[in-house]
Amino acid sequence: MRKKELKLVVTFHTTSDAMAMEKMCKANGTPGRIIPVPREISAGCGLAWCAALDERDVIASVMKRAGIEEEAMHECMV
Repeated sequence: MRKKELKLVVTFHTTSDAMAMEKMCKANGTPGRIIPVPREISAGCGLAWCAALDERDVIASVMKRAGIEEEAMHECMV
């Protein structure tokens, strides 16, 4: 089991946006992984992208280039 740490959690409106994010990040070597949305967060889709807090600008840039719209960016223990 992973040790819980404060992470950036990006939620999406749709599952297809979450899957597009995973595909883009894997293709570009962008750090992070798909996770189920944590209980303390309410989201339209059940999937989220989890990455280190210091990767916020990189993640936002990848999403902008790919035309992926996030629902919200959260900082929470994951």
